Amino acid sequence: MKNRTAGEYLKERFGQKVYRIALDGGFTCPNRDGTLGTGGCIFCSGYGSGDFACDRNLSITEQIEKGKELVRGKMPAGQGKYIAYFQAFTGTYAPVWRLREVYEEAIAHPDIEVLSIATRPDCLPDQVLDLLTEMNHKKPVWVELGLQTIHEKTAEYIRRGYPLSVYDDAVRKLSERGIEVITHIILGLPGETKEEMLQTAAYVGQGPIAGIKIQLLHVLEGTDLAAEYKKGSFDCMTMEEYTDLVRDCISLLPEHVVIHRMTGDGAKKDLIAPLWSGDKKRVLNMLRSKLEMH
Repeated sequence: MKNRTAGEYLKERFGQKVYRIALDGGFTCPNRDGTLGTGGCIFCSGYGSGDFACDRNLSITEQIEKGKELVRGKMPAGQGKYIAYFQAFTGTYAPVWRLREVYEEAIAHPDIEVLSIATRPDCLPDQVLDLLTEMNHKKPVWVELGLQTIHEKTAEYIRRGYPLSVYDDAVRKLSERGIEVITHIILGLPGETKEEMLQTAAYVGQGPIAGIKIQLLHVLEGTDLAAEYKKGSFDCMTMEEYTDLVRDCISLLPEHVVIHRMTGDGAKKDLIAPLWSGDKKRVLNMLRSKLEMH
């Protein structure tokens, strides 16, 4: 594979393996609080995609320490560098004073090397961009934008809530401020053809982004997507189809784009389909094999 993985990029940049700690800043989302809607995106769980984040009732420092405990056994003695990843819900959707509190608490921790924030492109007003720029002068800031697809018919179906032009504008503004952008896309969204999914990957790669997260569509219990799946409205891809598609998506990306994710593993207790995705090691092994052959 010509593109670097996140692990390779981080080791190159920081000289050792860097672990991600998923945090919950206590945010909500305009797609849940009534601003745009109340049900969230059609695939989103009740945890706002933060199923593996720490308990929001803990302080940010306590969450970081708890996250460190979870990975302590995986790292060599004397090492310990981490990414503070605000994963749950929309990580820039709060008053600026509140965002400043949680961001500053995260980057003040001596073991945190990067502040990574998952958000929506329509939740980046100028005052938030100013705050992110300020934080980026203290420690590197990555902004992860949930695009999912470039196709408006799919965006409407999944209730994304903003047009593609809003994403383009957010990427431009962030990159002009020297903030690294990581774009999330989902493969397997109902109604999309292979060609349309490849068009999304190619489009994202043409923009000024630093990285990409390629996510498999998961059907999780309790989501509106689950109700659609149970009605037989769509089928999920096989592992063979998915891994072939990821390989083809990556082949369209410029070499500088870092691959931060090639699949995903929804909470197994809630996973309805595709069940093969629960064996993440097997999926990643197949992906690596196909990418090495390519």
